[in-house]
Amino acid sequence: MHMIAYENSVAIPYYRVSTQKQGRSGLGLEAQQAAVEAFCTQHGLALGQAFTEVESGRRADRPELARAFAKARRERGVVLIAKLDRLARDVHFISGLIKQGTPFICVDAANDDTFVLHIKASMAEEEAQKISVRTKAALAAAKARGVKLGNPGNLTDEARKRGARNAGAVAKARGAENHAAIRDAILDAKARGLSLRKIAKEVGCGTMTVSRILSHAEEAK
Repeated sequence: MHMIAYENSVAIPYYRVSTQKQGRSGLGLEAQQAAVEAFCTQHGLALGQAFTEVESGRRADRPELARAFAKARRERGVVLIAKLDRLARDVHFISGLIKQGTPFICVDAANDDTFVLHIKASMAEEEAQKISVRTKAALAAAKARGVKLGNPGNLTDEARKRGARNAGAVAKARGAENHAAIRDAILDAKARGLSLRKIAKEVGCGTMTVSRILSHAEEAK
């Protein structure tokens, strides 16, 4: 899976963002597009039709990804992805894509062979599992101290008044430790494919807060 074999081929870009809001705002998407375009320019690849998915990286049923691979097969091209984690964080998912035979390149791992890709995917999957364990432990510890996640009583009067105008103030007023636990819980729930409403219900905060935290997490990538 070395780049030199695909020079002068057509690249079929595949982009993925986690929420509709990120797709509309360009958060994360613009960075992926810039990385793909720069890579094509550097290596003599022609840009073909792009496919964009709004979905969690843990979801296996991704129609836009399937269309991108089908397009690459028809045009004898290569699917091009900005980052390996935009493709998946599941080693079995990556293995399935490798076995189907249609070439794909991740810009951040362009020179990696299939063995190295398997290792990186395994590491990403393990890290996701560790985050889930830490999230559950942090939430359990917060509850053991008597913290009621999403309880308006955790907020100061000032934060309560500002809450309607600025959802970010709600999370901030809960304290740094509680905020970190909530943030990790939100990211974990999103990785499991839950909707904003279901995440808010599970974690115990408003959908605006969930959306804000997810947006900030995407910007930080």
